[in-house]
Amino acid sequence: MSTFTLAAAQYDIGFFQRWEDFAEKLEQWVAQAAKNQASLAVFPEYGSMELASLFGEAVYKDLQRQLHEMQTLLPQWHALHNELAKRYNLMILAASYPVQQANGEFVNRAYLFGPQGLLGFQDKLIMTRFENEQWHISAGDQIQVIATDLGTIGINICYDSEFPHLARQQVMAGANLILVPSCTDTEAGFHRVRLGCQARALENQCYVAQAPTFGLAPWSEAVDINTGRASIYTPVDYGFPDNGILRQGSESDAQWVFAELDLSEIARIRAEGQVFNHRDWDKQFSPTAPVQNGQ
Repeated sequence: MSTFTLAAAQYDIGFFQRWEDFAEKLEQWVAQAAKNQASLAVFPEYGSMELASLFGEAVYKDLQRQLHEMQTLLPQWHALHNELAKRYNLMILAASYPVQQANGEFVNRAYLFGPQGLLGFQDKLIMTRFENEQWHISAGDQIQVIATDLGTIGINICYDSEFPHLARQQVMAGANLILVPSCTDTEAGFHRVRLGCQARALENQCYVAQAPTFGLAPWSEAVDINTGRASIYTPVDYGFPDNGILRQGSESDAQWVFAELDLSEIARIRAEGQVFNHRDWDKQFSPTAPVQNGQ
């Protein structure tokens, strides 16, 4: 399927007394995406941290305790996403989840579910200062691509989108769409990720979709302030928006942002574009080392 509708979530962090309240919220979001004919629904980085509210203040105010307690919910969280993807017949990039490894460390993992079950996952590869210095979440070590009925998909979790060689390796492995779940607490942080996403779309001549957390959750020690706008980015060339932004959310509301993507347009622009960024990538390595002049 070369043409399909993608839904990028501008997702608010909720507060829940019961698991059932979270399940109802998630189903409402997925149902709305399906109602708008979305084949792929993209949730944000760390949107799952709203589940920490289920454990009470002593846990959700403690950065380490919340990570450990959330492991008890991971099996039913998996089951819920499997069920919703099957029931509504669409793929879901679930909000990234802190997952404990056999060595006791935690990674920030984004799972992709389809109607047939779990399709794959990507761990965040480069950690922010907050993750490294305060939250103690560890970096993953494998760059993945995921084969789907919509084509091959790569995932760059938030900060990863700011490093060009990660997405490039996914593109060279066949990905024409990069999904970027994000969680940023300032406008500067949002724009860093946005600029990274747009650069990845420019240099690889591909689609990039950003799904951020949104709004305030003052109860949460981890995701209290959330700033961003869901957006879908494109190559900057014939047949695409002049600014490379196909769709973007408002600054005022949690919402889905929908866009119709045509992956056949990626092959066209790489073959017939005004520029050939994708093809010319290797040329940047051809010049000799810098020569210092003017001395």
